[in-house]
Amino acid sequence: MCAGQLGSLLPHVAVPAILAGFLIPEWHLSGAQAGLLSGSGAAGYMLAVPVLATLTDRIDARKILIAGSAVSALGTLLFGLFATGLWSGALFNAIAGIGFAGAYMPGLKALTDRLEPGDSSRPVTLYTSSFSLGVGLSFLVSQLVAENLGWRAAFLVTAIGPLVMLTVSALLKPVEPRPAAGRLLNFGPVVRNTNAMGFVLGYGAHCFELYGIRTWIVAFWTFVVARHPTVLTPLIVSFIFSLLAMPASILGNELALKLGRHRAISAVMFASATVALSIGALSEQSPWVLIPLLLVYALTVPADSGALTSGMTMAADPANRGATMAMHSTVGFSMSALGAWALGVALDAAGGPASASAWTAAFAVLAFGILLGPLALYWSRKVSAPERA
Repeated sequence: MCAGQLGSLLPHVAVPAILAGFLIPEWHLSGAQAGLLSGSGAAGYMLAVPVLATLTDRIDARKILIAGSAVSALGTLLFGLFATGLWSGALFNAIAGIGFAGAYMPGLKALTDRLEPGDSSRPVTLYTSSFSLGVGLSFLVSQLVAENLGWRAAFLVTAIGPLVMLTVSALLKPVEPRPAAGRLLNFGPVVRNTNAMGFVLGYGAHCFELYGIRTWIVAFWTFVVARHPTVLTPLIVSFIFSLLAMPASILGNELALKLGRHRAISAVMFASATVALSIGALSEQSPWVLIPLLLVYALTVPADSGALTSGMTMAADPANRGATMAMHSTVGFSMSALGAWALGVALDAAGGPASASAWTAAFAVLAFGILLGPLALYWSRKVSAPERA
């Protein structure tokens, strides 16, 4: 399943990877428009995942995986062949996002349905952390192909990736879930599970920060390199930034097992906000000042991901686990789309991507977003305490 997910993710950040170098100048996009284009994939995901993830409580998730992988490949292919501007690009990126909605959380459900009973936090964390390795490969392949063969070729090549998950899904043994009672989109029991909702809302804050920086990391380092030429190109920095997320997520979950989930996640989020503000304040400095901070940020941004998702799966009522995963993904990817767009708006408002003050504002937005996470976990703890008592 982890190998399949790497394939699913190959086109995942193709748009952010080539945004600064190709699409913004060719299509004359503002920061807000670029954020909208990048966030359209997350928006498509957000619209489809409530139905697709909840369906996994009723039918074998592998069937949804197969269909979703095919649609993801199609949307990516259409972008490479026919996108000519903001709105056509956003449409095809949204189609790819709809397909990915049938791959990520249904993939997690397919995995957990096939695990032995007991603590599943390590397998779940391995699956969620392999997301970051897949994103790193997406940054690497997209930029390498675009620089050598043109940006359209980057989409044609990465469209092959989801077919790997399609193949993996076809090889899984069938596992039919127990028939779920009630309406398909019945999220009432999920919302009333305040313990699970704390992790869901915390995941939303995490996704705001994560997708915000993933959308704009290439543009930020392009700004840094333009002022201070260095051998550390945007391709290298974006790849390493994404690659570090996998061990960070695994270690973050191990920390949560030792210190307690709420405490560990909150500590990581406060640290991440501090680093983001530091990068923004020092955005005019040399790359050799900024790169250590970016490496630390590459660890703090994803370190809460595995702990949040495994906490959600364990807090969910088994009868509504698919619906809980649907809520988790809907909140997360709606905040992803918002994060990509909000940073673009902040950049436009503060002088544009060529201005140091604009990057100070953008990283302040990231810090504000992630600080909503500890508030969500505090709310969950306070509300759940009387229920446990």
